[in-house]
Order: sequence, then C-alpha cells, then structure tokens
Amino acid sequence: MAGNSTHTVTNQPPPLVGYDVFTADRALAEAVDRYTGADVLDDVRAELSALGRAVGSAQVQEWAVRANEHPPRLRSHDRYGHRIDEVEFDPAWHRLLGKGVSAGLAGGAWTRPSGHVRRAAGFLVWTQAEAGTCCPLSMTHAAVPALRADAELATEWEPRLASTVYDPQLRVPGQKPGALFGMGMTEKQGGSDVRANTTAARPLAEAGTYLLTGHKWFCSAPMSDAFLVLAQAPGGLTCFLVPRVLPDGSRNVFLIQRLKDKLGNRSNASAEVEFDGTWARRVGEEGRGVSVIIGMVAATRLDCALGSAGLMRQAVAQAVHHCAYRSAFGGKLIDKPLMRNVLADLALESEAATALALRLAAACDDGGEQERAFLRLAVPAAKYWITKRCAPVAVEAAECLGGNGYVEESGLPRLVRESPLNSIWEGAGNVQALDVLRALRREPGALDACLTEIGRAHGADHRLDRAVKDLFTELADLEGVEGRARRLVERLALVLQGSLLVRHAPPEVADAFCASRLGGDHGASFGTLPAGLDLESVVERARPA
Repeated sequence: MAGNSTHTVTNQPPPLVGYDVFTADRALAEAVDRYTGADVLDDVRAELSALGRAVGSAQVQEWAVRANEHPPRLRSHDRYGHRIDEVEFDPAWHRLLGKGVSAGLAGGAWTRPSGHVRRAAGFLVWTQAEAGTCCPLSMTHAAVPALRADAELATEWEPRLASTVYDPQLRVPGQKPGALFGMGMTEKQGGSDVRANTTAARPLAEAGTYLLTGHKWFCSAPMSDAFLVLAQAPGGLTCFLVPRVLPDGSRNVFLIQRLKDKLGNRSNASAEVEFDGTWARRVGEEGRGVSVIIGMVAATRLDCALGSAGLMRQAVAQAVHHCAYRSAFGGKLIDKPLMRNVLADLALESEAATALALRLAAACDDGGEQERAFLRLAVPAAKYWITKRCAPVAVEAAECLGGNGYVEESGLPRLVRESPLNSIWEGAGNVQALDVLRALRREPGALDACLTEIGRAHGADHRLDRAVKDLFTELADLEGVEGRARRLVERLALVLQGSLLVRHAPPEVADAFCASRLGGDHGASFGTLPAGLDLESVVERARPA
C-alpha cells in the first residue's frame, strides 16, 4: 500500500552493539599496555577484550535495560509474618552481577599480577554495561584493605571476596563459594561527619564480639553477605564486620526499613537499616574505626573516578557513533565543524579522565612509599574533578543525539541520571577538597610525589609549564585557602591530566587539552575549543570502531 512508504526508516544510525568496548577505547587500551607487566600483558588484553565483547553484546545490553526497568523490591516479611528482610532482584540483575564477579571485578585485584590495573580497566568497561552492579563489586573490592587490619578476619574472608563465583543466596558464608560485601557508615545526624555517628556497640564476653544498636541512613548493597560499619564502642568510633547470616545458620538482626527511591542507579538497592542487638565482629582496635575504614574509602573513591570515566566514555562513544551516521544540512554530522568541535571537546574530557584513573590504579599495583604518597593526594583530587565532569559530559552527549537522546531507548537518559552519583558517593566535592587540604598540610610527602609526577612532563608544553607555575603560586599561600579549595583541587587535577596526556597521548590530543584546559582559551560550554587544532583526529580516535 502507498501509505506504507511513510513508515520507511531513513537516516537513523544503527545500534552501537556487537563490538568490543575495551579494544574500541584506544585511550584505555593504551593505558593498559603502559602499566601492565609484560609477562601478563597478553593474558590481560585477552581477558579485557572478552569482557569488552560481552559489554558490547546485545544480550548484556538487554539485561541492563531490564534490570533498570524492574528495580529491586524489599520483602520485609514472608507469607507467615516472619521478618526476613530480603531484597528481590530481576533475574537480569543476577546475570549482570554474576558476569562482573566472574570477570574478577570483586576482590581479584589484590591477588593477581598487575591486579589493580587490569581490574580498573575492567571496572571502567563494565560500568558501561550497567553502573548499578558496580556498587557491590566496588564494596567487595574495597573491603579487603580494611579487613587486613585483623589478620584472622582477612584469612577467613579474603578468599571468598576474591572468588569469581557468584552465589546470591543468603547462607552461612563458610558454605558459599564466594561472598559480597556492603558498607554502612552514613547516619542521618552525621552524613560525611562519621565521628558524629550514634550507633552503639556493646562488648560481649567473647573477645572481639559486640552487639550493635542504631540506624544507618545509607547502607550500600543491603543484599550482601556481610558489611563493614562504624559504631561507637567504649573506646570510641570502631569498625565492625556485620554478617547477614550467623555461623549457626540463623539470620542476624538486620532490619531493612526501606529502599531508597533514587534519581539514578535504579537497578541497585540502597537501604536504611536498623541494628537492634545485631551481632558484630570488631575489625582492628577500638577507637581506630576511621583509620581502619580509610583503606576501604580510598579504594571506593578510586572506583568513583573509574566509574565516572566509564560513564563518560560510553556517553562519548554513543555521541560520536550517532554523528558518524546521522546526516543533516547536506552531510554527516561528524563532518560539520561545530559538531566536530563539540565531539572533540567531549572526547578530551573522557580521555583525560581515563588517563588519570588508570595512572592511579598503576600506583596501587606499585605499592611503594612514593606511590602511596602520590595516591594520598591524587585520589581525592581525581575523585573530585573526574566525577564533577561526568554530568555535563553526559548531558552534552545526549544533546548530540538531539531529541533521540532524550528518549529512554537511546540509553542516554540512564547515563544522565547515573552521572551525578559518583560525585556524591564516598564524600561529595567539599569533602574531597578538604581532604586534599588535609594532605597538603599534614603530609608534605604527598605534594612532593604529585609534583614529581607532574614534573615528568616539564618543558614539553609551555601551557602546561605555565599552569604548573600558577599551581605553585596557589600552593604557596595555604592560609585561608578553604574558601577557594575547589579551585585549587581543580588546578591540581588538570595539571596531572595535562602531564599524563603530554607524555602519553597522541600530539593532537595533548595539544587540544593544553590549549583549552590549561591555556585558558576555552569557553564555559563544550564545543568552544580554539581554532588551529586537529579536531578531526581527536574525534576519530574517540570513535568506537
């Protein structure tokens, strides 16, 4: 019938599916080559390529959509009225989380060669499938350094966390092939000020065991096998391990009051929980809770940066892919000078985030004193800046698709909703900025390590050299700096990114980054890169082949 011609679909890009998300990301693949030991590089590449193909597959993308369309539900009681406090997930969630666990994204980084780099790259890739599953993976990964404050607990739990077998059932941990961890620090009266927490811990006769009473305003991944929480013991704020199931098979008192109704991260459960005589095991010494948990916080903050880098990469990949196929005003969008400027600007932000996040992962693998000092300052700075850039990148990328980017089926709205989360999680922007100031004042070795890293690019680009000089001026006056701490941290992150790109990225990428981010010739919005840059090469590098 003649009327059928009105339904002919033209000028619509094909779905971005059936490709290797890892290999197509040149910046990420090059960083993995740069920081991975030569003896395991081939294995790491193959492992990440397999994960990349999974993330790019139609099946995993379908699971991700379904997990978001069918978010978790709380079952507080069974049919007979018994309290069970369980969280029900769509089967797609379990398939996704199982895939992440099998890829070694839970506790595997701590035991394998080049473990942090390979896991960081995998985490960045996996975020592009469905970021909600990254929460329990991150919590489990980050629990390891905290548990090592107690050798006995570490011996008991680390093999379970490093397992690549996913078992969603609530059972005695010793009877499971693998386990996942959650975390509960935030209380409604304290927020990031955990020292204001009021949850109380009463010692029992058995050494190291306590009963907890209190409330946690945000409990991450409440379906997990165990949790690290902070509570006030007689000796002060202390870290505790709270299992869901006790050794005798009975359920611990873990009362899930409700699940949070969140802006994004819909597939993942976040909860308010009550402790009412809840059995717990002390981790580390009484009164040392913050120092014990800080290892976990540092690991999860790096995951925030990695997760945001992954979200940015997927947003940029979708935007470039769309513009490579979509025609308007007589040609492909990707060939239009103004759209090319926008895409190149977005690509620079994405590549800079990836470069810095993978450099931090490499420092974790090194483990030396210099690299630990570098991490102390660079992690909060990177967490602050990369997560702050994620939301504007996601929004601009959605705009590149026009009205299609505002439609759920494009996948961009899910990225937009997800994009602010990592800047809030594990301490919002002000917390990160204040943590940088704390490191500058109390740990001079941290600044020296960062300046050594930045200085490796000295003389390679005059705009970078000038930006470093400006940073020195800023650092010379730390009196009354708190009100301008965000600007200081931004500058530190930018010169770190600039130093890495000048040394490791193609010249056209480094040139464009330094001209816009460090040279001052950049507007307040994306698409305002200065003239004279090789933007075509920058965009082509970002294209998901």
